[in-house]
This record gives sequence, C-alpha cells and structure tokens, in this order.
Amino acid sequence: VQLQASGGGLVQPGGSLRLSCAVSGGSFSNYAVGWFRQAPGKERGLVGTINRGRPYTTVVDSVKGRFTISRDNASNTVYLQMNSLKPEDTAVYFCAARYGAATIRAVQYSYWGQGTEVTVSS
Repeated sequence: VQLQASGGGLVQPGGSLRLSCAVSGGSFSNYAVGWFRQAPGKERGLVGTINRGRPYTTVVDSVKGRFTISRDNASNTVYLQMNSLKPEDTAVYFCAARYGAATIRAVQYSYWGQGTEVTVSS
C-alpha cells in the first residue's frame, strides 16, 4: 500500500487548505486512515482519523470545529479540510493507513505517506 499526501503550502492565518492523501496498492475500503502532524522540534501527533466503511471520524480537540476529514472511496482518496488556520498549525502533515479499524496510535499504522508541509504565517 502506498500513500501520497499533497496540498500543503503557505497560507495566512485564518485561511484554508485542503490536504489530499491518495492511497494505492490495496483495497481502499478495508483501510482506516489517520492524519498526523509534526511541528519543528516536536513529536509527531495525531490530527484525526477516519474509519473504513462507514466514515466515522475523530479529530483532536485543538482542531475540532476547524478541521474535517472525509474520504472518497471512488477515487481512493482521503481529505483533510483545514479552515481557520493558526500559526500553531504549522507542521509537516502525514497520512497513514492501517488494515481494519482506526486507532489514535501512530505505531499501529503500517503504511505512511511522505508528508506535506503546511506553513501558517502572515
């Protein structure tokens, strides 16, 4: 299974970005996907997850109400819609996949994309 994250860039505070995670090489509908991020000098942390099948999603409190995760099984793509971006959202964002149900633990994801950089700055 291969994952390709894209859509990062430079955005002003209050702006929006949509990240995409294209998944290939497996039966997409069998995989849960998580979004993680790593800011400079910090550990990688969870942003949110989306389950396989029925698209139940979770996001961490720091992005709740601003970030939304969705998936399109027809195109094998998971999206992270980020609104009302803040400077503290600056990080490299990674998508990861695992066979089965979603989990909040990064170590339980078997497949990772290469990351896409998001910079929120005026």
